[in-house]
Amino acid sequence: MSETRADAITLKGTPCDVKGPRLEVGTMAPDFLLQNSNLEEVSLSSFSDKVLIIATVPSLDTPVCQQETKRFSDDIATNDSVEVVVVSADLPFAQKRWCGSEGIENVTTLSCHRSGAFGEAYGVQISSGPLECCLARAVFVIDTAGVLTHVEYVTEVADQPDFDAVLNAVTS
Repeated sequence: MSETRADAITLKGTPCDVKGPRLEVGTMAPDFLLQNSNLEEVSLSSFSDKVLIIATVPSLDTPVCQQETKRFSDDIATNDSVEVVVVSADLPFAQKRWCGSEGIENVTTLSCHRSGAFGEAYGVQISSGPLECCLARAVFVIDTAGVLTHVEYVTEVADQPDFDAVLNAVTS
């Protein structure tokens, strides 16, 4: 059973608990099994040929998550040596529909709707409050060897991550 971090995040000021450890820079990224928009299973090794940015968001049906995904698509995903993945608890159909309607082609969306294992392994599984069972907002940069080179847990769910820090991690 994974640890629960009490009051680890807030949703517009209301504290929420999160399951899983806080991952640290310099450690190996946990493997995962998620579902893509074609209902295929995808793991960490699927992305081993590029630097990988994993952005976790509660839902692509929220304005903050939409803005974040668009910014990653526009500002970072155009770099050929980087793969950007956005993970949410949305169904793959909803992710595909949203990306299609918004013209998002540079970002891969993956769904954790079938299991809390990814959220717990990455320390982003919200376990209390109105967004229970969704993912907390976080960004992980993983090099081609599978090592975490940047980790950011966004404390307030309604806030954006530090895009400049992510860009620096990718280009350094």
